[in-house]
Amino acid sequence: MTIPRRTLGTDLTVSAMGLGCMGMSEFYGTPDEQGGLATIRRALDLGVTFLDTADMYGPFVNEQLVGKAIADRREEVQLATKFGNVRGPNGERLGIDGSPEYVRRAADASLQRLGVDHIDLYYQHRVDKTVPIEDTVGAMKELVEAGKVRHIGLSEASAANIRTAHAVHPVTALQTEYSLFTRDLEDDILPTIRELGIGLVPYSPLGRGLLTGAITRDSGADGEADNRRSSYFPRFEGENLDANLALVDRVRELAAAKGCTPGQLALAWVLAQGDDVVPIPGTKRVAYLEENVAAADVTLTGEDLAALDAAVPREAVAGDRYGDMSHIDA
Repeated sequence: MTIPRRTLGTDLTVSAMGLGCMGMSEFYGTPDEQGGLATIRRALDLGVTFLDTADMYGPFVNEQLVGKAIADRREEVQLATKFGNVRGPNGERLGIDGSPEYVRRAADASLQRLGVDHIDLYYQHRVDKTVPIEDTVGAMKELVEAGKVRHIGLSEASAANIRTAHAVHPVTALQTEYSLFTRDLEDDILPTIRELGIGLVPYSPLGRGLLTGAITRDSGADGEADNRRSSYFPRFEGENLDANLALVDRVRELAAAKGCTPGQLALAWVLAQGDDVVPIPGTKRVAYLEENVAAADVTLTGEDLAALDAAVPREAVAGDRYGDMSHIDA
């Protein structure tokens, strides 16, 4: 298995698929530090060198885990982390903060936890609607000038705020949810970032696991700590789940005809959306990592892409992607 390279923005070269590290520490089942360490190291062996974390994951401990995993291989890694979703030491959520003072403080804390002298790609995790984005990005620009950050990014930002931010300092990448199940960014955001030369980093490219085919009506949530089966994610609830699993059945049929797994087909679809697109599927299991990496070898024809569009129409996906969409910049 090998993974090719792609360029985000003008000059950040990364593996064509990254690794989302969040679930190693929180949210999707029981945290697994040893599994996470093994998965990150195997990812690097396979050429998956673009690693994604955030200060809020854990909270805080996911950055420590990633730092531990790459301590002797830092030169191989393109390291991305995020700030802005503020959490307390007991996991309490304290809102969104994009103030310049917080940006500087958060960056120094992340550098310390990661054990590195610079962050390759530093994202504003969510837009703070109480702070002008040019103020936030101005502080991020200062971090670049100080050598603490190499490139800046935004996450879940509107087309208007992307333009405003990019005028202050070049934005290298936008991270947002994008998959066969989430395609709303195709209307305004994707044309905007392509006009500006900004790369796209899709998170949840497997629909939080739904598109792997492993989740069923009665199984798939990984223990009580797995918050997918909650009102936080309406697509996993009741009739919404039934409708979405019916769509997954269609993907499963197409994958069988293609000789790959449903998850591989879904990832291949995301990879086929452009050379400026770098998905970051998350896992804490080496076997799932290897399955995901193999998706890079799945070539989709025009007919394949048309069949997937017909199998999963945008309007057929049931439920909002979050129960509370107020934190999404629109």
